[in-house]
Amino acid sequence: MKKIIFIFLVFSVLVGCKSNPISGRAQFMLVPEDMAISESNKAYKAMLTPIKKEGKLNGDPAMLERVQNITSLLVAQAVVYRPDARNWNWSVQVIDEPEVINAWCMAGGRMAIYSGLITKLEATDDEIAQVMGHEISHALLSHTRERMSRALAMQLGITAISIALSDEQYGGIAVQGTALAAIVALELPNSRTAEGESDRVGIEIAAKAGFDPRAAVTLWKKMADESGQKDSRFDFLSTHPAPVKRMEELEVLTQAMLPYYEDKSPRPAHPVSAGDI
Repeated sequence: MKKIIFIFLVFSVLVGCKSNPISGRAQFMLVPEDMAISESNKAYKAMLTPIKKEGKLNGDPAMLERVQNITSLLVAQAVVYRPDARNWNWSVQVIDEPEVINAWCMAGGRMAIYSGLITKLEATDDEIAQVMGHEISHALLSHTRERMSRALAMQLGITAISIALSDEQYGGIAVQGTALAAIVALELPNSRTAEGESDRVGIEIAAKAGFDPRAAVTLWKKMADESGQKDSRFDFLSTHPAPVKRMEELEVLTQAMLPYYEDKSPRPAHPVSAGDI
C-alpha cells in the first residue's frame, strides 16, 4: 500500500506540471481550468451569500460604480494577455467591512474588494487599480488554480494515507475536495515567485489601462503603515506579504511602466457586472 501511495504522489506531481503561457513557469496544475472556474463560482456564492443577507454587499452605489469603472478598464487590458478570459464572467462586489483591508479575484474573473481598503487607506483610483490589477493577474496567471491544486493535493495525500492506515474505501474525494480547495485557495499564501509575477503583470495592466504605476509604491507604503494599527483586520498581508525588497522591486517596475501610462491612446473598457449571488 505504501508503494501505491508513493506512485500516486509522484504521478500527481508529474502529470500536474504545466508551463504557463504568460510567465513560462512550470506550475503544479492538478485541477483542470474548467473545474477551477466552476468550483470558484460555487465558492464565490457560498462566501458572499451570508454577507449579502447581513446587508454588507454593495451598500454604497457610488463606491461600487467607482470600482466597476476601474476594473472595467483593467479587464480590457487583461484579456489581451489571455483571449479566453474574454468569456469569463467578470464581476466585482464591494464588501462593506470598514476595518478589513483586502481584495481578491477568483479563477474565472469573480472579484471582490473590502470597503476598508478604500476608506482606511484613502485609496486613489490609481491605487485601487494597482490592487485590482494585481488580483486580476493572479487569475490570469492561474495562481488560483495553482493554489487549489496544492490544497487538493494536500487533501488527497492525507486521504491516501488514511486509506493505507485504515484500509477503507473513501468516496467522493474529487467533488468534495475541489469545492473545499476553491475556498482554501483564497487563504493560502502565494509563493514569492507568484507574487512577483502578479506584481509585474498587474502594474503593466494598470499602466496600459491608464493608471499611474507610481501608485503601486504609494499603495504598499500606505498598507505597511496601516498594518501597524492594532484595530485593523489586515487580511491582505496574510496572503500578500510586502517586504521592503518588494517595494524596491516595484520602484524599478514603475520606471519601465511609465511609457505605457503616458501613452495617449484610447483606453477601452470591458463590461464588469455587479455579479449575482
